[in-house]
Amino acid sequence: MKFKLSVGTLAVMTAFLALPLHAEDKPAVAKPDQAEAKSTTDKIDKTDKVTVTGILPSNLEAVPGSFTEITKEELDVKRPFSVQEALVNVPGVNIVGENSFGLGLNIGMRGLDPRRTSRTLLMEDGVPLFLAPYGDPSAHFTTPIERVERIEVVKGSGQILYGPQTIGGMINFVTKPVPKDGFAGSVSLMGGTDDFRGGHVNLGVGDERGGIMIDANQKTGDGIRKNHDFDVRDITVKGQLNINDKNTLIAKVGYYEENSNITETGLGLLEYRQDKFQAPTGKNDKFELERKSASLQHIFEMSDKAKLTTTAYYSDIFRSSFRQINAPGFSAAATDDAAVIGQGDVDFSGVEEDDPSTATGFSAIERCPLGVDNANFANANNCGGRHRPRSMKFFGFEPRLDFKHKLFGIDSDAVVGFRYHEEDQRRRQFRDFDPRSQSLSFIKTRVLAREDLRIDTTAMSYYAQNTFYVNNWTFTPGVRVEDIRTTTDIVRADNDPQDLRGTRSQTEVLPGFGTTWNGIQNTTLFAGVHRGLAPPRASRDLGGINDVVRLPNTKPETSTNWELGARSRYFKGTSFESTLFHTKVDDVVVQDNGRFFNGGKSTQSGVEFAGRVDFGEIMNTPHNFYLLGNYTNLFRAKFTADVASEGIESGNRLPYAPKNIASVSLGYQHPIGIDARVGANYVDEQFVDGANTRDENLDLSGRSGKIDAYTLLNASVNFKPVGTKTTYFLSGYNLADREYLATRVDGMAVGRGRMVFGGLRYDF
Repeated sequence: MKFKLSVGTLAVMTAFLALPLHAEDKPAVAKPDQAEAKSTTDKIDKTDKVTVTGILPSNLEAVPGSFTEITKEELDVKRPFSVQEALVNVPGVNIVGENSFGLGLNIGMRGLDPRRTSRTLLMEDGVPLFLAPYGDPSAHFTTPIERVERIEVVKGSGQILYGPQTIGGMINFVTKPVPKDGFAGSVSLMGGTDDFRGGHVNLGVGDERGGIMIDANQKTGDGIRKNHDFDVRDITVKGQLNINDKNTLIAKVGYYEENSNITETGLGLLEYRQDKFQAPTGKNDKFELERKSASLQHIFEMSDKAKLTTTAYYSDIFRSSFRQINAPGFSAAATDDAAVIGQGDVDFSGVEEDDPSTATGFSAIERCPLGVDNANFANANNCGGRHRPRSMKFFGFEPRLDFKHKLFGIDSDAVVGFRYHEEDQRRRQFRDFDPRSQSLSFIKTRVLAREDLRIDTTAMSYYAQNTFYVNNWTFTPGVRVEDIRTTTDIVRADNDPQDLRGTRSQTEVLPGFGTTWNGIQNTTLFAGVHRGLAPPRASRDLGGINDVVRLPNTKPETSTNWELGARSRYFKGTSFESTLFHTKVDDVVVQDNGRFFNGGKSTQSGVEFAGRVDFGEIMNTPHNFYLLGNYTNLFRAKFTADVASEGIESGNRLPYAPKNIASVSLGYQHPIGIDARVGANYVDEQFVDGANTRDENLDLSGRSGKIDAYTLLNASVNFKPVGTKTTYFLSGYNLADREYLATRVDGMAVGRGRMVFGGLRYDF
């Protein structure tokens, strides 16, 4: 494996050179909860009681790969509007902000496709969050930031303990625990521009026997584009019962609901040039999501050296989207020779004009006149459109044993586990002239859909990992096995019965190995390699392929992931992490207008750097100026094979893989309780297709061309007077009101304009 000498490579070399070279007289790294440092001749003390919090172990010095932990204190100070803002300072992460609230989250790691975060594993307290983790890994829901205690981001070989997505990285939202010392909670109120309003209440009570906590959250406001209102509600009840000193039960039930007018259809090129913020049928377009979830965890402290944790989980999700413009820039009024004119029309396909079921007395053309001047939008209330109701259910259970042992006379930590997972999907699509079809309740009365697709998945996962401690070294081999069986049943497609049924089975063995060296105080050098997997997902929509409806045939993505890096707090008031990574993907999946296909092989190589300097700590003063930032140089993100049918040539850059991403913030902390910061986030230019099309005029739908680089200015201030329980906060994003293009996935979508919000929180 050869790397070209680049700015990224030099950055990593510089980071290593910055480390002190004389380690023999420095104490080894102690565990975070140890009071005394140990000499280099001592082994790291591993006699503590086993503790596993979130997906990161208690001994962070032993993690054989890159990770980022966003703590409660950081979240309290920064006051992010959503998880998007919370994650923007994590190196290697590319966030496509096509909406204002993080609804339909788009996160890509290390050059992977960010669309709906389908290649980054999202979890809440270790449980998958996707609509269907194997069959439809789409992030239409993420944990509301108000419920989050901290966020863990893992990108190294430790991923093999979780799944199924293990190529780019994983994000775990750790929720607030049940109180242990009586009654506790908080109340927050906030408001801001774009008619934003929000409220959050957290109440709990507990003691040594356990406790219960309720968390309720609601936010409403206007989206980025006109007529993109949203309203989300979330309520969670969490309970803990300490049966005895060895057995603990933790239960959680949740309900989440979203009702918004946010459409997934972007703008055609001419529409975008006329008004970037318009959504012509936004008043009628809808997105509805209802999510019910439950989990039960039993923790059995078998001894001071062994713990058995068994988790059972269940989710029942229903989502439906209605939109009147099926494709951006395509007009039914255009001739066959000019099918794309840069402006959209209300979708009329699927039902004949003389269909008596419309029962309106007028034909579709009379109710919704066509024309390139968008005159039909004025009559949108009289038109139908496309509804896509989908239901997903999944459940699973997972016993996991964490224990200490001395195999071969070497102190070791071991993890052994198994997960059984089932999911059931039903995906339907309706297209109708009838204006009543704008109502979900009316659609539910229809018996026959234009498309009816049913997917059942059963997956069994087995994993084992062992960390050997040898003086200042750790060695961590591990393996994960994914055994997946998926049955797809196409009941209807293109308005016709199909009765196509197929089953696909796959077994993937995913080994990993990592090592760390802690021979320098407060410093860890690490290296690792692991095999990654992203299971194939169902096609977004089924249709004719050469006039023949076929079963989805996308192959799974597999990868080999390498890392080499360092993290250190050696110098007073200074911390950093630097990582060089290389990922080779087989059968990389590319998305084109909702269609998924394998684009051959790809490689992604780059360097990540994150650091913080606290000048107050260095100067021993309570007035702390601090500087923090991160930088990702993805100097290689390319296809390594030709796919002529898709216009992909070897050497083309991967879509939505900016070469440079950076953020920097300057802050000040005052001893009376003030924390203020100002910063900038930079994202480099991006291609949006595998052909690396640059000329947006070649396809007036807005889905071709590139996305220009942009920089956004942000600021926040947090004030909690000493001795009080009230916190006041104010945050602003894109303060320069920079107009920029965020995505071209389904037409052009403008990024969020200037937004400012503030509020207060009272803790008790």
